[in-house]
Amino acid sequence: MSPQEWILVAMFVALFMGILSGIPAMLAIAGVPLATAVIAALAGLFDLSFLSLFPARVWGVMTNTLLMAVPLFVLMGVFLERSRLAESMLKILARMLGGSPRGMALSVLAFSALIAASTGIIGATVVMLVLISLRPMLEAGVHKRQASGLICAAGTLGQIIPPSILLVLLGDQIGNTYLEAQQQAGNFAPQPVSVADLFAGALVPGLVLVGLYGVWLLVTLRPAASTSTAVAPMPKGKVPLTDILFTFLPPVLLILAVLGSILGGIATATEAAGLGAVGALLMAAFARAQARGERSIIAAAGLAAFVLVMLRMAGFGRAGLDSAAGLLAVAAAALIALGVLVGAARLWGARMLQLAMVDTIRISGMVFGIVIAASMLALVFRGLGGDHTVSDMMAALPGGEWGALLIVMGIVFVLGFILEAVEIIYIVVPLLGPAVLSGDISPVWFAVLLAMNLQTSFLTPPFGFALFYFRSVAPASISTIDVYRGVIPFVLLQLLALALLIAVPALVTWLPDRIFN
Repeated sequence: MSPQEWILVAMFVALFMGILSGIPAMLAIAGVPLATAVIAALAGLFDLSFLSLFPARVWGVMTNTLLMAVPLFVLMGVFLERSRLAESMLKILARMLGGSPRGMALSVLAFSALIAASTGIIGATVVMLVLISLRPMLEAGVHKRQASGLICAAGTLGQIIPPSILLVLLGDQIGNTYLEAQQQAGNFAPQPVSVADLFAGALVPGLVLVGLYGVWLLVTLRPAASTSTAVAPMPKGKVPLTDILFTFLPPVLLILAVLGSILGGIATATEAAGLGAVGALLMAAFARAQARGERSIIAAAGLAAFVLVMLRMAGFGRAGLDSAAGLLAVAAAALIALGVLVGAARLWGARMLQLAMVDTIRISGMVFGIVIAASMLALVFRGLGGDHTVSDMMAALPGGEWGALLIVMGIVFVLGFILEAVEIIYIVVPLLGPAVLSGDISPVWFAVLLAMNLQTSFLTPPFGFALFYFRSVAPASISTIDVYRGVIPFVLLQLLALALLIAVPALVTWLPDRIFN
């Protein structure tokens, strides 16, 4: 190997050691390449003028309108998690499906699939599931290993079911990498890749994964040998229709509005994220409101927002102010603004708005810190000729593009044991993605494969974040070994789903082709 290649190997070894040492990932991802660049420059193997491009890359991140969707989707998830709607949804589902082990487990799965499309925040979802569903499942007779595995796996569904923050980040990276790879291959007018394409492509695979989980629960679930009776099991029986409607209708309408506006082509991902954040604020405020007048204004504002989105999706264009439709739209917008003000005031008084904003800043700061740090890594990697080294290695693999694809999938799966998904996206995609995306492989299909593969990183020991979140709030009676053994079947089901997507690409590409031609 050349001296530059040895330096690249040493840089990645030091990078992984830095991340595993416990220091913040952002510092490791940016600091190790910077130190490597200085050492390589002293040896005459790196041109430090490459680093002058770093401010432009940071500016590009700051002005990227697509990435603005990340804090908005995070805020949407935080509002829904703090509004306590999730607890009511799970209780009603459990009553509808009965108190048997299978009924209780399927209730948790169905609830998780629905809440995944509303929040997409792994930590909040897993902790919430532990707090509101673990004891009812154990009391219903679900074994503690099965309950632990189900909660950890179901809590990660928000990474593949849109709208997903992971898909937004992948859309940014895949779109840029595909454009660059195609131009280097001689195609100077490639079809752009959008987050809407990824949302459409991930919808069917997400439902397939939920279906695999459901079949597994139906086939294997058995009551535990003994169950606790310290707390009465959750009641079961007929649920009033009004309870079902008032509990499930608001989040379902919010999901339809957000996804529908993106897939219908009437809003970008960032605009739809803003719509979702406003809708989640109204839902949280409605749950907190006491006075009938407040609740009426907030409910009317949410309904007006949904009606406007549906009318726009149905093909009704912008109407002038001199028309009845235009005046109606202005009145609806005023009502929405009033509802947002009333709802924000209610949440501010309950200190929920302040806490939600702090959580959003903290989570978004972590994501963007890694995004900016990864820019430094990619810059030093290219300055050392790493892009050419990877291209030559991938070209020498048997199988061409398919060989490169399988190698990338294997690398991502292995990295999932030690790195977080966001770190993997901003390390692997810009460095290894061009070797896969320079040919005829669908970038949407490749992105969804990565998303399904990355989802396993939240479940694989020793650093699966879903396992950490579960362990932080689970009772001492459930050991770490119980959690690890419980998630193994779900990791295997995720790999089965990944194999299905590789074998049948139409599971990913059919819906985007139908919607966007």
